[in-house]
Amino acid sequence: MSTGSGQPDLSTATDKELILLSRDGNMDAFETLVQRYDRRVLTIAAGYVESSEDAKDIYQEVFLRVFRGLSRFELRSEFSTWLFRITTNVCLSHRVRSRRHSHASLDHRRGDDDDQPHGEPEGLKDHQTAQRLGEDMEISTRVEEALQSLSPRQRMVFTLRHYEGQKLIEIAQMLQCSEGAVKKYLFEATAKMRKALKDLVR
Repeated sequence: MSTGSGQPDLSTATDKELILLSRDGNMDAFETLVQRYDRRVLTIAAGYVESSEDAKDIYQEVFLRVFRGLSRFELRSEFSTWLFRITTNVCLSHRVRSRRHSHASLDHRRGDDDDQPHGEPEGLKDHQTAQRLGEDMEISTRVEEALQSLSPRQRMVFTLRHYEGQKLIEIAQMLQCSEGAVKKYLFEATAKMRKALKDLVR
């Protein structure tokens, strides 16, 4: 993975190689490692909490823990499994310090897409368009409220399964519990979501 200048080509390095370089003090290697997974971590965090600021706090805490614990990471297991386990632990232990951001953006599940229009007065001249946008916002708010009514572990399992597409066995590894327990959390979460949104689900 070396370049012509003798410097390692970090873009093609494996996670293990980046970890070893990071342990030796190569901060560029650690930054590359972070960049490979930062969007996934932020997406998980954003799908778990109401506030975008809280999601950023979780994101920062996760990679701070990764940096501090990298020397103790056992290379026998996958780095991604260890990383997402830290992410779920931080999410589950997170306590929202303020409700100032309770009206944070509801479109975090779609990612930070700056190309999406956030307000076009000309388009709103069309009453049907305005009505549809209002209905979509109401549905998003209802879904968000339903998610927040779940217990921490139910919400985490539901988010990882339906928003991140993680397999049940992967979620079990992240939460350090049995696959059966994950199925139970998912069943309970789904039942609660259906009940809360029964007038929207046909």
